[in-house]
Amino acid sequence: MAVTIFDVRKHSLCYRKGIRSGDSLLSINGHEISDVLDYSFYSDDEKLVLVFRKADGKEKRIKAHIRETADELGLSFETYLMDKQRSCKNKCVFCFIDQLPKGLRPSLYFKDDDARLSFLFGNYITLTNLSEHDVDRIISMHISPINASVHTMDPELRVRMMKNPNAGESLKYLYRFSDAGIRINVQLVLCPGINDGAALDYSLQKLKELKSLESIAAVPVGLTKYRENLCPLRKFSPAEAGAVIDTIDAFNTALSALGRDKLAYPSDEFYQLACRPLPPYSYYGDFPQLENGVGMLANMEHEFYGGLEQLSADDLHRSFGLVTGKAAYSLQTELAGAFCRKFPNSDIEVFGIDNVFFGPDVTVAGLLTGGDIIDYFLSHPCRFRTLLFPSAMFKSREELIFLDDVTLEQLEAKLGVRAIVADCSADALLDLFYSLHD
Repeated sequence: MAVTIFDVRKHSLCYRKGIRSGDSLLSINGHEISDVLDYSFYSDDEKLVLVFRKADGKEKRIKAHIRETADELGLSFETYLMDKQRSCKNKCVFCFIDQLPKGLRPSLYFKDDDARLSFLFGNYITLTNLSEHDVDRIISMHISPINASVHTMDPELRVRMMKNPNAGESLKYLYRFSDAGIRINVQLVLCPGINDGAALDYSLQKLKELKSLESIAAVPVGLTKYRENLCPLRKFSPAEAGAVIDTIDAFNTALSALGRDKLAYPSDEFYQLACRPLPPYSYYGDFPQLENGVGMLANMEHEFYGGLEQLSADDLHRSFGLVTGKAAYSLQTELAGAFCRKFPNSDIEVFGIDNVFFGPDVTVAGLLTGGDIIDYFLSHPCRFRTLLFPSAMFKSREELIFLDDVTLEQLEAKLGVRAIVADCSADALLDLFYSLHD
């Protein structure tokens, strides 16, 4: 195996040794290099012996003494993973990508299921793409944690839900990782009448057998209005959502009686669906499933009020609107009100925009489109010259493009406002509130 070098940074260690674009990296300290996991793991030693194949076919050996990080080598590759990203082989009945309308940017339709991204960026994988070689390599490198989209621990039900004959068999990898001490985080996407109720309780009981399990997140299926010819699914009723919460609470209570820590958490959306108040900040411990929307609102509330206490009141004039989805509307309205009470010369309004593009059951800010926001303010004229938008709405900080390819500049021109992008954290939002004054 070998990986082709795309570029070598000038004046870097490898550049000084004569390595150039088009050469191939064969091994590091005797270990073959096939992708980013090999490269990241084996280049972590202080003393390295790298073997390259030059463009003319000759091999070249370099000895390197790394003082800080492998970035000193100066190597870059055509893709971050050094080969093609692995796509999902499942046909899950609840797949959100299958519910996207045609005509969006091509990258949105790619179904990622790459274990390497689980370790590098925390992505969740289904385990169905793993080979025995992959599992052996993870264990030998002791790469941890692994984040797994499990959905159910019932092998037959998992096959039916994921439409993959290997979906049940691949659950065995969880036990192998656990026996090897690889830390595991689990996601359960729950569909009412399918893998909730008794099926959820069964999954929780099986998962607690994993010695290295750190956390379980239960999230409700996300449904758009584009479900024609797909498996018939529906949203959770308040009673069903409440039953999920009760099942998880009972599971954690039983763990506590055994002297074990809490493992499972319902996402914030389950409390909203059940019309129940969110748990207190202390419920979430170290917030192990924050990226899955578990405790996100409680964490934001806690951090915002904590930061607000540290600020000295003033009489500066602040006037702007904050755009968000329906899910965070109530909390952000409360936070904006608390800010205005401390800074009484402030005028802040939160706008919770309905998601017309995907449908009313999609309530998170990150899935709002530029078109829906423009349409809202054209029919509800905005009294503010400045609007704040969470960064989750955009492709990236470098490319301020909504999901429907409307740019932030186009929105500003259409509405005649100044648009400011806010990082999605309580501290960043509070800092922006405080700094936006006349």
